[in-house]
Amino acid sequence: MRVLVIGSGAREHALVLAASEDPTVTAIGCAPGNAGIAAVAEPLGVDAVDPAAVAALATSWKADLVVVGPEVPLVAGVADAVRAAGVPCFGPSASAARIEGSKTFAKDVMAAAGVRTARSETVDNPAHLDAALARFGPTWVVKDDGLAAGKGVVVTTDYDAARKHAIMLLDGGHPVLLESFLDGPEASLFCLVDGATVVPLLPAQDFKRVGDGDCGPNTGGMGAYAPLPWAPADLAEEIVREVVRPVAEELVARDASFTGLLYAGLALTSEGVQVIEFNCRFGDPETQVVLALLRTPLAGLLLATANGTLAEQPALDWADGAAVTVVVAADGYPGKPHTGDVITGGDSEGVLHAGTRRRDDGAVVSSGGRVLSVVGTGPDLAAAREEAYARVARVHLAGAHHRTDIALRAVDGEVAVPVAARVP
Repeated sequence: MRVLVIGSGAREHALVLAASEDPTVTAIGCAPGNAGIAAVAEPLGVDAVDPAAVAALATSWKADLVVVGPEVPLVAGVADAVRAAGVPCFGPSASAARIEGSKTFAKDVMAAAGVRTARSETVDNPAHLDAALARFGPTWVVKDDGLAAGKGVVVTTDYDAARKHAIMLLDGGHPVLLESFLDGPEASLFCLVDGATVVPLLPAQDFKRVGDGDCGPNTGGMGAYAPLPWAPADLAEEIVREVVRPVAEELVARDASFTGLLYAGLALTSEGVQVIEFNCRFGDPETQVVLALLRTPLAGLLLATANGTLAEQPALDWADGAAVTVVVAADGYPGKPHTGDVITGGDSEGVLHAGTRRRDDGAVVSSGGRVLSVVGTGPDLAAAREEAYARVARVHLAGAHHRTDIALRAVDGEVAVPVAARVP
């Protein structure tokens, strides 16, 4: 099988590595890829958000499967174009990708499916903002209604900060979604979805804030771990039953059947499991830990999903133990990052590349905000965390920063699901 992965981040590096371990895979290409991915997959050039260009590449490269990593190409209709060219594609249609591309659409789908989520209101006119803010908070949750790479959200007890963020979005022509605040620990669940067939992967938890102790602005994610030692053993099955399958069935009913990876971001609140958001693709950095523990050959699973035969696949096989990933970010991130700095230790075991490129002189340098994801595994979460940070210590990038507390509260037994959050 010839597998073409679209994207350039650590998520795609993890996908490429997992595909390379599948005995059915004979060739792997990645467009556009990065310096680390180029060591595993053939680097290919393409405008990833141009559906016709991606479909043409898939055809000329003779791909047997295209895997679209990022959300922007999916919302733009890349999967539709690839399938129209006769190539199987792991990724939803543009109509199904609206589950991430429009938070208002996602709320409407959840309401129709009877899925619990935060109370919300969409504001598209600054004249209506103050009255709407008065109906929420404190705490205020202010979101960009469209795609924002994980950085369009402000959660604050400060009314002025909430209003400032909303005005900035509205002034930029972006509708604003206001939500009620959800308490309780958060969890991410990836599910392979083929129409109404849903197969869950391992639950994970990521860390959105830039600083230790969940301080500072939101980012695309500064680290993650899996599985969740504090969660009920049947959490994934509960989420599939109460959340993911009803949404998948509602999308089928809307003639927007989902094919690919449906990612539920959840809060396990005192009132039960509630959805924070849906994403239409593998999440980053959770992919890096979930795939580190998956033993079932990945490419075959993704092809079965793309071909509509997911229901025929055997149960997934998982490694014992745990995985932790720590994101090494460039100076200035999540604001404007400093780029072009030389990276050493980037070829070490467990290091996945995100914002990197190879210079003409052969040096690997930073080219984005989140530069590397460093993964550790072990028999338990404490051991995986220790290995991840030992590997971080072998990497050097001038001015880089990372969180030092990824998975720490879980290791220390400080995370718990509120008793009332269990769904009967």
